[in-house]
Amino acid sequence: MAATTSGRMPLFEHLRELRRRVVRSSVIILLASGIGWYFYNQIITTLARPVCDLAKAQASQSTHCGSLYINGVLGPLNLQIKVALLTGLIISAPLWLYQLWAFISPGLHKKEKRYSILFLGCATPFFAAGATLGYLILPVAIKVLFGFTPHSLANLVRFDDYLDFVLRVILLFGLAFELPVFLVALNLIGFISGKAILRPWRVWVFGITLFVAGFTPTGDPLTMTLLTLPLCAFYFAAGGIALLVDRRRAKRALSEGVDI
Repeated sequence: MAATTSGRMPLFEHLRELRRRVVRSSVIILLASGIGWYFYNQIITTLARPVCDLAKAQASQSTHCGSLYINGVLGPLNLQIKVALLTGLIISAPLWLYQLWAFISPGLHKKEKRYSILFLGCATPFFAAGATLGYLILPVAIKVLFGFTPHSLANLVRFDDYLDFVLRVILLFGLAFELPVFLVALNLIGFISGKAILRPWRVWVFGITLFVAGFTPTGDPLTMTLLTLPLCAFYFAAGGIALLVDRRRAKRALSEGVDI
């Protein structure tokens, strides 16, 4: 990567680097989408479980499964493409998040580049934990939402809308759980201090609550609470870790006689 003598990249180099990262991310997502395409039936069977037993319906050759349905000539094809792409987006998230991280921190020194490996190693389990939590709360959230259906009325749900909703919940929870990883990583490279993270804690808590309220597809209090509480806990934990890192960095600089 080209850089000026001051360590800063020209604007056009930034744009080229952005294009490079976007292309790599797109290729990663497309390759992962092939997995979603291949395991399409297993995926929709698993995701439909909170509403109906799709595997049992397929085994009995039933023409319907609960309140789910597909319509249109291109409906089945569009559904498989959508599921494959969203599945690829989810399972490859740690890799394209790493591409984002690599674009944000291109000027790291050789020693600091080790943090990129640490970032990828932490981003994967945190994303997996968030995605798993999103999937586990789906049955409860769907039951709550279906409970608002007026009596004597049938609630028919398009299968593609339902799967889009489910995958968006899983993706949102996975990405939300990356918050502490980014905060700690930015602190490790010296971009932000622990005090700067924790000082506006009221703003952070309000922002997290607003983000969850605005982007959670369900909008029900249960889902919002189950996402807001872990995010706030992760935020304060990341701030605490950042303070410890700052303290250790200050002690090392003091012992070496270096101004920080």
